[in-house]
Amino acid sequence: MHDSNHVDKNNFIYQHYQYRGQFTLSKLLFNANLQEFSQRVSYICNLQMRGKISPQECYEQIEQLWEQLTLSFKALGIENDEIEDY
Repeated sequence: MHDSNHVDKNNFIYQHYQYRGQFTLSKLLFNANLQEFSQRVSYICNLQMRGKISPQECYEQIEQLWEQLTLSFKALGIENDEIEDY
């Protein structure tokens, strides 16, 4: 029996939003990477706020994630795309 008030934990915790920009495979892949970055930064910040990791460790982990996102952006060639009008 399916409870109408039941929330799928996976969909609640790992929400994915539909890409709404001009579609290219590289932009779609970067969007997925950006969503993962956002989720991981949120988790790291929550760990730091609850005293599970130090502010320095929090900073270093986010900095490493940012470097990975930057490499992804460059590898996908998005930096060479023209700015879009939405």
